[in-house]
Amino acid sequence: MEVIVNEITSRVRALDSDSVLAPQTLSGIVRAVMQAIEAREEHGRRVREEHTLDNYQRYRARRRT
Repeated sequence: MEVIVNEITSRVRALDSDSVLAPQTLSGIVRAVMQAIEAREEHGRRVREEHTLDNYQRYRARRRT
């Protein structure tokens, strides 16, 4: 099985199906994926904010002083 999270790629070899889907393992995977999703969404929000007209106008006003 191949697991890809953003830029991390890892091959996982399961000897039995129970070891891959153990609750602790699944919780760890879900936690890591959720953190990566939240970080990506937060980055997107910051980028969108940086490209707004309001942000540009605040930048220009600061430069004038």
